[in-house]
Amino acid sequence: MARLQTAVHWIQTTQKDRVQLDGMENLLALLHTADILNRLKMDTDTLLAALLSEQPKLADFHPRQLAQTFGESVLRLVQQVSKIRELSASGAQVETQDTEKLRRLLLAVADDVRAILLLLAKRLRLMRNLSRAPAELRKILANETQSVHAPLANRLGIWQLKWELEDLSLRYLQPDVYQHLVDKLAAKRREREAFITDTIQRLEKLCQSRGISTQVAGRPKHIFSIWLKMQRKHLDFEQVLDVRAVRVLVDEVTQCYETLGLAHATWRPIPGEFDDYIARPKPNGYQSLHTAVIGEDGKPLEIQIRTHAMHEQAERGVAAHWRYKECREQDGELERRIIWLRRWLEEPDRAQSTLEVEDDFTARRIYVLSPQSKVVDLPVGATPVDFAYAIHSDVGHRCRGAKVDGRIVPLSKKLRSGQQVEILTAKQGGPSRDWLNAQAGYVNTSKALNRIRQWFKQQQYGQHVQTGKQILEREIRRLGLPKPDITKLAHAMKYRQDDELLAALGRGDLSAIQVLHIDESNQSAPPFTEIDQPALRKTPRQPNGGNDTSRQVVVAGISDLLTQMARCCKPVPNDPIIGYITKGRGVTVHRQDCRMIRKLGAAQPERLLEVNWSEQRSDAGFLVDLQVKAADRHGLLNDVSSVLTQAQVEVLGVQSRSNAQKTQTHMRMTLEVRHMAELSQVIERLAQIPDVSDVHRIV
Repeated sequence: MARLQTAVHWIQTTQKDRVQLDGMENLLALLHTADILNRLKMDTDTLLAALLSEQPKLADFHPRQLAQTFGESVLRLVQQVSKIRELSASGAQVETQDTEKLRRLLLAVADDVRAILLLLAKRLRLMRNLSRAPAELRKILANETQSVHAPLANRLGIWQLKWELEDLSLRYLQPDVYQHLVDKLAAKRREREAFITDTIQRLEKLCQSRGISTQVAGRPKHIFSIWLKMQRKHLDFEQVLDVRAVRVLVDEVTQCYETLGLAHATWRPIPGEFDDYIARPKPNGYQSLHTAVIGEDGKPLEIQIRTHAMHEQAERGVAAHWRYKECREQDGELERRIIWLRRWLEEPDRAQSTLEVEDDFTARRIYVLSPQSKVVDLPVGATPVDFAYAIHSDVGHRCRGAKVDGRIVPLSKKLRSGQQVEILTAKQGGPSRDWLNAQAGYVNTSKALNRIRQWFKQQQYGQHVQTGKQILEREIRRLGLPKPDITKLAHAMKYRQDDELLAALGRGDLSAIQVLHIDESNQSAPPFTEIDQPALRKTPRQPNGGNDTSRQVVVAGISDLLTQMARCCKPVPNDPIIGYITKGRGVTVHRQDCRMIRKLGAAQPERLLEVNWSEQRSDAGFLVDLQVKAADRHGLLNDVSSVLTQAQVEVLGVQSRSNAQKTQTHMRMTLEVRHMAELSQVIERLAQIPDVSDVHRIV
């Protein structure tokens, strides 16, 4: 009590000569707000925060003074209420489809549910006295109350505030409709209340006579609810059946039906107005018996019958009243938040301890505002870059900086619910590649990541085509392959155009060896083993010096013919090849561009044979000659040997030659490889040795 008296003395000094929007003095308005919360049986800290929630911005005042005098809890509540009021004031500016997001934003910002209650109490106080405000302001505030504040009270189950906020909103938004309903209800209010009292007594006696323990209460319809039903069902006032209604709570399901029978035996039921939501629950799980009967005065009466457990489920559980009244889709994230807030209202101490040891109610979504008051829904951990792409892809591409609540922040800054974000953009340009670095933390939503990657693909298509062309030409030269038909390669790999294949290669979607590893029937080779695998070989090689080729090539029209690889050009799989019939040594297989085969073919063309690579190849190796060009230095040969050992290839010979000044070294080596992928891997690893300037196959 002493703290409350101190707070009253405090506001008597700080609120002197200050008035509210409706013209009421601040001091009186704050006392009215505290009284509303006191009737809800709120704690002392909440009442103190209500009294101190309108602190003026004075040069000699600092918020810490509140904490020193009234405690940290009160200061946090005052600050949070100030922030929530600022956000809720955006309700009149947001578009209709964003009001739901605004309500979620307010719930997300409220770390302490008492701040929401304080906000609602302040709004109810204002609405009660709104008739003194200008007409245009009345309409704006009433619309904001109906779309934001009343639904919040509904979701938290604070029916006293919800009903009055809705009725007062209707009073100022549609004064003629409101007054018409008031007159209709007032005409026979006493008669209606007397009828409800008599009905409650009769139902209680009927149930007691059957040994049924009941709790019966009147369920009067408030004005907004009557108007809403009239609009939804196109009814006149006299046709609204539940203007007079009672609710009966029993212990067991069987007692629900027994009570229903007693009601129907006492009053005449109205045909077509019975709903069994116990046998057939609503999609949201709501259960109850609803019936309408004709009373002794000939007017309708609605009766709802349910168990205490069903009532608790309807009022507090996943089948909460607001879900089916507002026709919203199920949202687990929102439900978790509301469950905790409502638990706090019922058992503050237990709810707080639960929150401290469990993360079930930790927010997973955040709600932030644009400068135009657009509410943007993002996952927890989202950054200004994510926000920019949520607004529009073009805004994201041109994003160069961000302001959060008016202050410049890094683009990797994690956003929080309730913040206002402004994106600083360039007139033209695109995203930074750094944004794709997961460790940098610039982007945390899949939408933003996909838009950034798509931009780079589109904007750098031409560059990727050129890069892919250079990569392919370099690989062809290094492997000593003839220039392929790019159009055939593109079609074989399911690309519509040459440039699409080259762009994929330039982006890194394909490797050069994958592109070149296409057989002569234009079918893709088996899945390619990645170049950076530590070893391609899983089983020991069968050494053969490159001569056992009986299962490696197929001679057209002839089976089981002795073949061998020519040592002059040393063909390997996928090289274009041709056979030459020797005297006594079967068929020697050459590359088609081999200089020796051109001479032999010119002299004896009848000894040339068509040969192809076999689809079923053995584990035998093929001999290739490589040339390595490098700066002459100590330890170079050791580095080369180490790479070849790690690659697990057989080295059949090495020749090294240095120039006169000993600045350059040329190495020629003969290796045994199994396929083109292994050869490409060896060349790539040799090229990465320091001071090596060139590695290529000699053909």
